[in-house]
Amino acid sequence: MEIKKIDYDFSVCKVADYSLVKLDSEYSFIGKTDNENSLVCITEDVPSNVTDRDDGWKAFRIQGSLDFSLIGILYKISGILAENEIGIFAISTFNTDYVVTKKEHYQRALNALERGGYKIEK
Repeated sequence: MEIKKIDYDFSVCKVADYSLVKLDSEYSFIGKTDNENSLVCITEDVPSNVTDRDDGWKAFRIQGSLDFSLIGILYKISGILAENEIGIFAISTFNTDYVVTKKEHYQRALNALERGGYKIEK
């Protein structure tokens, strides 16, 4: 399986509402529940109506479109990273999964995955 590095810094945020979110940005992940409006976006695109934010994240994605019948993809990746004491924030989309980790652990995460048999696309 191939991992694609994403060359942006990300922020994990809570926003008052989504009216100021830059939806035409290359990456913008929105999660709405009954008690919060979450946003993961490129740090330079964080809207002014954030109510809480955590900066300093980097991301990678599993390349290609993943079939919904595939089992254990995030389990294997998160297991390798857990063994290396690297915390993650996982985001799933229709096509694939994204893994976000703190910037200071990013290269170590990629190295661990490469040792675990994943190909890292530069």
